[in-house]
Amino acid sequence: MKRNTKALANQEFDLVVVGSGIFGACAAYDAVMRGLSVALIEREDFGGATSAHSYKMIHGGIRYLQHFDIPRLRRSSAERAAFLRMAPHLVHPLPIAIPTSGFGMKGKLALRTGMGVYDLLTTGRNRGIRIPERRIPNGRFIKRDELESLFPGIEADRFSGAAVFCDGQMYNPARLVLSVVHSAARLGANVANYIEAVRFHHDGKSIAGVEVKDTLSGDEFTIRGKMFVNAAGPYAEELLQKGVDPHRGQKRQYSRDACFVIGRRLFESDHALAVQGDTHDPEAILSRGERHLFIVPWRQYTLIGVWHKLHPGSQHPFQVSHSELQGFIDEINRALPVLDLSMTDVSKVNCGLVPFGENAPGAQNLKYGHRSTLIDHAKEDGIENLLTIIGVRYTTGRWEASRAVTRAMQKLRRKDPGCETDKRPLIGGEIENFNEYVADAVRIAPDSLNPRVVESLVHNYGTRYHEVLGYLDEDDELGATIGRSETIGAQVIHAVRNEMAMTLSDVLLRRTDLGTGEDPGIDEIMLCANLMAVELCWDDERFQNEVEAVTRMATAPSLRSI
Repeated sequence: MKRNTKALANQEFDLVVVGSGIFGACAAYDAVMRGLSVALIEREDFGGATSAHSYKMIHGGIRYLQHFDIPRLRRSSAERAAFLRMAPHLVHPLPIAIPTSGFGMKGKLALRTGMGVYDLLTTGRNRGIRIPERRIPNGRFIKRDELESLFPGIEADRFSGAAVFCDGQMYNPARLVLSVVHSAARLGANVANYIEAVRFHHDGKSIAGVEVKDTLSGDEFTIRGKMFVNAAGPYAEELLQKGVDPHRGQKRQYSRDACFVIGRRLFESDHALAVQGDTHDPEAILSRGERHLFIVPWRQYTLIGVWHKLHPGSQHPFQVSHSELQGFIDEINRALPVLDLSMTDVSKVNCGLVPFGENAPGAQNLKYGHRSTLIDHAKEDGIENLLTIIGVRYTTGRWEASRAVTRAMQKLRRKDPGCETDKRPLIGGEIENFNEYVADAVRIAPDSLNPRVVESLVHNYGTRYHEVLGYLDEDDELGATIGRSETIGAQVIHAVRNEMAMTLSDVLLRRTDLGTGEDPGIDEIMLCANLMAVELCWDDERFQNEVEAVTRMATAPSLRSI
């Protein structure tokens, strides 16, 4: 995967996609599979904003049962199955326990009924998944003593047991987006990061190009296309203001969704735990009371979230303040006192902007966003050749993107073979039985590699992990781990040569696991910077700028602005 800005400037594309979160990446992949010539541009790094900072969950839609939103429930379940098939190295089932108590909506009978209905509504939830351990099972119930064994100290006497259901979890959300982008590039899409869309060019009737700036070189040029998809997420409306309608106001509310990472496993169990926080869902038809917060095992860490806050939009900075983080910690401690968490336990805080429901200023019990938005600007603004997609949930990104591509095919008057992105694995995902594949990889790996390193490589690269190990033939020292991590130097080289890593943060935060769960130390930062400097011929000034940028971010663990 190579960055080729000259080709971007010299070719007219059938479809130009602006923005490479999960929605834009899937749109580019789908379009090139349907036979279109495609350009995909991103102003920063692929999947580097909201997609990378998500809660790592592929939701199967069980929570939509309380809203009686059956279409959304079934669609979410189908999309969870699609990701489990497409990327078995990056998505796996996650069991989640919901404690039960009493005889009302929090009791076993109510949950048993709800989970039974969900299981009946999602009978096709394992379509195409042949390996039993990768399937989503029916919901089940456990007794109080098993709940306590899974989560010691939970004060099990408060509960009658727990309902257990499964959802999907991502090993690394940014690498899942990257796999989609890489798959599109392999089929011929021209993809490039650090290309900022400045404004759309139009003659009052149609869009013919997008003015862009290469933020690395400073070069400015125009990318020509027959159709454009604006998939810039929370920045989509800002881009429309610049190039379509300067008087266009922001039409949607956004939520700054936030979660935090604990630098260790809080429980040894592989189950997540749902606990009830302080706020309610005002739109729930069937409510169990307070909204759930989730305590989730993720790699060697624990994720806790999610918290929502109304935000004025992309033109305003967003982050999590120290006082807000302390409020999150206090709330989870109230919900589960045995945790006794403090600020020093937090290794990282993530946040991103997503569309939200209509809420009054200062509201505490917030309404969530329900549907992604697909705008045909020919109908809304009288401007041809432009579609905008503003997505709500990572889970449905593939399907929502397919709707945009289908509309584009209609407007281009092309014969449409239909979307088939869910019918073939992403690059690296050609794995039938993941556990067996990992065992074989460990068996044939060099003796110098720790089995946990090999497993991490297979998770991140799937069947392409051997390409990373190939760099050890150049220099066997590239097999050494970086600091206390399970990341090896060869991954840095591979990121630069084959994954379009252009900055130090690309490697630390999105190509490897080094900075995804905690901030890397200065030694790890310098080692990666030195490897990249040689590959990319950085001068002293560029080297220092890259190191300082990452170091500044690492010194403020409770403030994560993206």
